[in-house]
Amino acid sequence: MTDQHATLQAIVRQASELESISKWVSQELNTVAGSERLGKWKAATIEVLRRHAGNRIAGQFAKVKPGMSFTNDLVEEFQEEVETYRAALTAAAKAVQAQGLSGSTA
Repeated sequence: MTDQHATLQAIVRQASELESISKWVSQELNTVAGSERLGKWKAATIEVLRRHAGNRIAGQFAKVKPGMSFTNDLVEEFQEEVETYRAALTAAAKAVQAQGLSGSTA
């Protein structure tokens, strides 16, 4: 259970970092730098998930790709991308909780 707790804490930290990037882009209106930060964040998050949750969950997160956006607002498009990753982190947390309940390992 301690490992599950540590894994969930790591996911919460990554979610917090994602929110920080999102807030920064909303304030600065710099989607280019935000996209660069988001790319680095995603790579780091994959490694965190691999280390804490296992290859299966990390691989599922790595496959997440934001869908097409049809707005003329770059900040809104960026926020839609953030929402995609937020949902993927939520799914990863639920998968970790399900593993803990079933007693299986990653």
